[in-house]
Amino acid sequence: MYTNAPIPRPAGPPASSTPLRDSLQHARHGVDAGYVVLPRSLAESMPLPWQQQMAHLLAEFHQAFGHLPWPVYRVVPSRYERLVDLDEEQLAEVGCLVEIDGDGELVYRERSGQRIDNPEDKQVLVSCLDPIPRQQEAGHVPPASSPQRW
Repeated sequence: MYTNAPIPRPAGPPASSTPLRDSLQHARHGVDAGYVVLPRSLAESMPLPWQQQMAHLLAEFHQAFGHLPWPVYRVVPSRYERLVDLDEEQLAEVGCLVEIDGDGELVYRERSGQRIDNPEDKQVLVSCLDPIPRQQEAGHVPPASSPQRW
C-alpha cells in the first residue's frame, strides 16, 4: 500500500521567496533600479483576462500602500547615449558642457566644472520621443506575437 521510497522532489530550482524582484532583474523594458513603468496604452491593449487580473492586483496594491503620501510621477521616455554623441541641448539636459581647451581638444565637464575623463566611454540617459503609441492614437495596440502563457 505505502512505499518506503522517499517522496520525489520536483525537478528544477526551488521556488523563490522574491519572485517579482527576480523577474524584474531580467526585465528589459520599463524597469530601472527604482521603478517599474507600464505604458498605459499597452496595458489597456492586453487581453481582457489580463486586464481583469491587473486591475485586481493594482486594487490590492493600492489598498495595501494607499496610506503612503504618494507624489505625482512624471515619466519621461529616455534612452542611453554616449556623452560624445550629444548636442548642446542634450548636454545641458544631463548637466554637462563641452569646451575647447588650449590645445584645441574637446573637454567635457560636469555642471560643477569637474572634468569628465574618458567621455567617449560615458553613457548618459537623455530624453527621446516616445516610441510607444498612445491609446487615443492607436486604439488597440496588438502584441508582436502570441503572448506567452505563464
